[in-house]
Amino acid sequence: MQRDTVIEPGGVRADRDIIVHPGSVVVLPIFNDGSVLLIRQYRHTVGDFLWELVAGRKEPHESPGAAARRELLEETGYTTRRLLKLLHIIPTPGFVQEWMWIFAAEGLAEGTAQPEEDEKITPRAFHVETGGCDDSNGRLRDAKSIAGLLYYMRYGARVPR
Repeated sequence: MQRDTVIEPGGVRADRDIIVHPGSVVVLPIFNDGSVLLIRQYRHTVGDFLWELVAGRKEPHESPGAAARRELLEETGYTTRRLLKLLHIIPTPGFVQEWMWIFAAEGLAEGTAQPEEDEKITPRAFHVETGGCDDSNGRLRDAKSIAGLLYYMRYGARVPR
């Protein structure tokens, strides 16, 4: 955490607490039948289990693509032949200095997951076109996953290169 004293564009002097973050990656694994892989894990900050896209912190000197491939393997065991950047977003610009890269992963090959010790992950395939990405409360609640899935559902294979 860092505290900056700034002069805002309107001329007001203010103290801003900022969480410095190396960035993160999000992966939307897409199977040949069009279904997508989500993972369910416990999130202490909200006190509940959430269905989410694969995601994790990017190491400071790691490329976003390399981090996405690493997280996909760690959390699901899958590797990918094709990684496409969907979005590059700022998830919480009010107080977190973090960029988030959201990728689609196609050409999946199954393997063995390598989760970190504190990760208890349950993977499951969902068909997004039927609205099958609901969690136990009836809706997906994770913003990065919603952004990635909505973008994919809207633009599909027409992703930016």
